[in-house]
Parts: sequence; structure tokens; C-alpha cells
Amino acid sequence: MITLFELAGADPERRFSPYCWRIRMALCHKGLQFDSVAWRFTEKEKISFAGSDKVPVLKDGAFAVHDSPVIAAYLEETYPDRPSLFGGTTAQAVARFVMDWNEMVMNPSLFRILALDIGAHVAPEDKDYYTRSREARIGMKLEEFCADRDSRIDAFRSLLAPLRRTLANQPFLSGEDPAWADYVIFGSFQWARCVSPAKLLEADDPVYLWREKMLDLFDGEARKAVGYPV
Repeated sequence: MITLFELAGADPERRFSPYCWRIRMALCHKGLQFDSVAWRFTEKEKISFAGSDKVPVLKDGAFAVHDSPVIAAYLEETYPDRPSLFGGTTAQAVARFVMDWNEMVMNPSLFRILALDIGAHVAPEDKDYYTRSREARIGMKLEEFCADRDSRIDAFRSLLAPLRRTLANQPFLSGEDPAWADYVIFGSFQWARCVSPAKLLEADDPVYLWREKMLDLFDGEARKAVGYPV
């Protein structure tokens, strides 16, 4: 039995971690059945068995693994008879670049749009922790950090230019079919969708059209999630 521990808000069905969404999509890609456990920021002891204080954490029988790229590699190695997440070692290496770009460029830009919305959805017992830890990290109040959201959204749309060019020429970032690189980028869009009404994309944007396809994958797994219209 596979169990996935995922970050949840006050509503336990609001699962909003971009890293957990990567793994949820990866498990669906592999066709693996799993149970999901809601986890909140202050429930560190709940996942201490995995040697981590952050999710995602995946428990597969007696074995536990954490950190999304490590979990993805584990799934690929442990279930080689299932559809590949990467399509080979070369593609897996290129996907490392996609993850780094996502975490160093895309997610920081998104956080300046989403930070206050996230705080509005976390569980009551998490609110103080969330605010204190994030303000310590950014060195300012969240309200100041997220000021002038319209310009932040414009800047975010601009940095998507490489994705836009790629998706104008092929259905998915990974080619004809979705794979790990798609799930990495999509996880961030699903993070936004689950916590914020902010309109990140225009309907004629190739990235918007790609996101629509991603939302419909696996019988609408992501579209069914608690969140906002996109």
C-alpha cells in the first residue's frame, strides 16, 4: 500500500503544495493506487518517521521516502514495468533543469502573488507558524511583499516566454505525451489554482491551453481538486 502525505489547508481537501502535486500526478502517470493523508505545517511529528519535516512524504509498504525528485526517481526505479516518468536517463537529466528553473525562477515569482492567499487558507493552528516563518524568510511583512499584485502577474506572464514558445510547437513540455517535466511545472499552476482567484493566464495563451489539458489528465484528477476557477 502506498501512502502520500500532502499539505492541506483548513479544509483537509484543499491540497496546495506544488511539490505534492508533482507526486500525485506522477503516481497517476504510473497507474499506482495510493491513499492520501492530509498534513499541516505544524504536524512535524506526523512525518518524522521519514526523516523529514516537510511533505511530500511517500510511504510504500515499510519504506519511506521524501523530497519530490527523490520520490520520482524512486517510483521510476521501483516500478519500471509502469509508464516511464522520464523516458530515459537523458530526459531525466534534462528534467533536472526544468525543476531548477521552476524552483529558482517560477515559484519565487508566483509566491509574491500567492503568499497572502495561502495564509488565508491555512489551518488556524498553522497561521502563526506560516506568517512568522515566511516573513523571516523574505525579511518583510507579507502585505508589503505582495503589494501591487497586477504588476506581479504581468511579470510572471513575461517569464513564461520559454514555456510559451515550447508549447506553441508541441502538445506537452515532454513532447507528444506528458511526463515529469510537465508535472513539475503544472504543480506550480495547481498550487496557485488551489489557493488563489488570481488570473494568471489569458485564454489564448499556449500555456493556458496546456494547463487545460493537464487539468483533464487521469479522469480530471487535478480539475476535481478543491480550488478556484481558472
